[in-house]
Amino acid sequence: MIIVNGNNRLEWHENMTITDILKAMNYSYSLIVVSVNEKIISEEDYDDFVVKDNAQVKVIHICHGG
Repeated sequence: MIIVNGNNRLEWHENMTITDILKAMNYSYSLIVVSVNEKIISEEDYDDFVVKDNAQVKVIHICHGG
């Protein structure tokens, strides 16, 4: 089980990546920052970073405007 943003639970599977989590949670924002167990992960690593079971994942949508 993976905890996303403190309260959403997502069933874990082997070789689950950040991209898999974003798809499962239907996150499609263009500006997102992701941390796994309080470590920020670079966007270019989302396809390759394997998230371990029981991880705490935070997905932050960055807003901009004027």
